[in-house]
Amino acid sequence: MPTEEELKDTKERVMAQLENVIDPELGIDIVNLGLIYDIELDDQLNAVVVMTLTAMGCPLAGTITADIKNALVELQELQEIGTVDINIVWSPPWSKDKMSRYAKIALGVTD
Repeated sequence: MPTEEELKDTKERVMAQLENVIDPELGIDIVNLGLIYDIELDDQLNAVVVMTLTAMGCPLAGTITADIKNALVELQELQEIGTVDINIVWSPPWSKDKMSRYAKIALGVTD
């Protein structure tokens, strides 16, 4: 069973990999957009990416979820994580407040 420290480190590695997943419409990664709410890991380090989308009915949901799974293949091959599932949630709803400062600057969003 992984320790709390190992779980924390693994979550950080997963988040780092997810920074390579770019939202096709906005051109900013999904982490800086604030779309990733949590990374849940079980005792076997199977991962559930808890995320949202900028809008319900987003036509690119399939593309983004496929990109997430592809981004995490390296960690799976290194046996740092097991299976990957994606849980898209709508609560709390996404808003521009969830974006990082970097994303806001890149997109010209003002508070």
